[in-house]
Amino acid sequence: MSETENSYALISVSDKSGLAELAHAFLDAGIRLLSTGGSAAVLRDAGLPVKDVAEHTGAAEMMAGRVKTLHPVIHGGILGRRGIDDALMSERQIRPIDFVVVNLYPFAATINKQNVSFEEVIENIDIGGPAMVRSAAKNHAAVMVITDPADYPRVIESLAADDEQVRTDLRFELAVKAFEHTAQYDGLIANYLGCRTGRASHAQPSEFPRTLNTQVSLVHPLRYGENPHQRAAFYRAESAGAGTVAGASLLQGKAMSYNNVMDADAALACVQQFNIDNACVIVKHANPCGVACSADQISAYDKAYQTDPTSAFGGIIAFNKALQLDTAREILKRQFVEVIIAPGVESGVLEALQASPNVRVLNCVSLHADSAGAPDWQWRPVSGGVLVQQADTLEVESESLRVVTQRQPTPDQLSDLMFAWRVAKFVKSNAIVYARDASTVGIGAGQMSRVYSARIAGIKASDEKLRVQGAVMASDAFFPFRDGIDNAAEAGIAAVVQPGGSKNDEDVIAAANEHGLTMVFTGVRHFKH
Repeated sequence: MSETENSYALISVSDKSGLAELAHAFLDAGIRLLSTGGSAAVLRDAGLPVKDVAEHTGAAEMMAGRVKTLHPVIHGGILGRRGIDDALMSERQIRPIDFVVVNLYPFAATINKQNVSFEEVIENIDIGGPAMVRSAAKNHAAVMVITDPADYPRVIESLAADDEQVRTDLRFELAVKAFEHTAQYDGLIANYLGCRTGRASHAQPSEFPRTLNTQVSLVHPLRYGENPHQRAAFYRAESAGAGTVAGASLLQGKAMSYNNVMDADAALACVQQFNIDNACVIVKHANPCGVACSADQISAYDKAYQTDPTSAFGGIIAFNKALQLDTAREILKRQFVEVIIAPGVESGVLEALQASPNVRVLNCVSLHADSAGAPDWQWRPVSGGVLVQQADTLEVESESLRVVTQRQPTPDQLSDLMFAWRVAKFVKSNAIVYARDASTVGIGAGQMSRVYSARIAGIKASDEKLRVQGAVMASDAFFPFRDGIDNAAEAGIAAVVQPGGSKNDEDVIAAANEHGLTMVFTGVRHFKH
């Protein structure tokens, strides 16, 4: 790294935070400042000497600023190979640029603005910035590229340090970050424009871009995947909020495993459905095995646990409110648990859990579904491709239910039907949920036949001596034949919620009327494969 009066730091940023402090550090190291437009103005306002790019190149900005840094003097100064191109650089009077401080036009912020015009979006596609960033990153052996103000303190430390290896390592790390930055930037542009190909008006996008570009960041490698012979790693999306597994903080316990993350995500998604009273969800192998709501947290846990104590062993437990001390103690006394998820923990909880140091405690800060940061789209890889679908966030309110039987639901039944329906959304298809008093009493999941799912729900209720008589049943999809309703009536179910839509709906409704059941249709299906 050349640190002489002939060396420059080129500064051209949209985010001006921390800029003056970094510029001071450059000057203290004998590095001169070279800048453009708004960045130069900020530096001058701070009383710092700065040379305009136009003066440096001898070419004025033109085309309303579209062309200002695209010049051989700029890119030669960045790309010139020190020790190889020195004679040519001297002949062409190209001064070395050893630092490039650039962050790009705010394209993401622009496309998210209300009523933004297509023309404004196009003008916010940065050309010179990515060119300088990529040039500097390519020549990282001699040039340090800084794209993120969060890295300014490390750069300042490296300027003060007399350690070339530290600087070499930092140049390489920041070069990789620069390529990641431009890849994400170009991906955003491609996604935006790719939705508009073949459209009569570029302002009217299609729902899906021609290509899909996304970027996620490595959190850490995992010990293994679903099975010990499978390698795995955990990545986080840039948009991950505090109400997501990827955005949660691990308060105690060993690192999360692949299966822990999968199950924790399922538990978190389910518990986010309940924002009244205390809710508890226990998940095993990505399926809820017990869900309950109650006025107090320990009672919610107790009722969820009682649904299926056998499956709860080694499960994931999620709460919609901060984990309380008496609940934590009861969990440790009663069962082995892999992960506990909650929006915070109350005083004394972590001290109590230290007796079981392997129990992982995830703090998700906020569990409200509207602030969870859940993805708008879900990706599922298949051989040679990927399926993309909108996330299943559609909510059904009790007012929109259609009663299709002679018997109307009571207020208590209606409440339990809505509770069971919310749970069924997170149970693998074919899904059947038995519930009463805001608590599951039996869950049948992942069967090839809906009738067998119902039988399994009944078996689980019987095994735990939970009363099905008078309970409600939710089905994630319609009943194709009346046998599902006949079996439900035989088990003691009093009310049913299902999507409806079968060609045999009339037979199914007739069966419910014969048995004196209440049945409501949602008009919405919740398959989960």
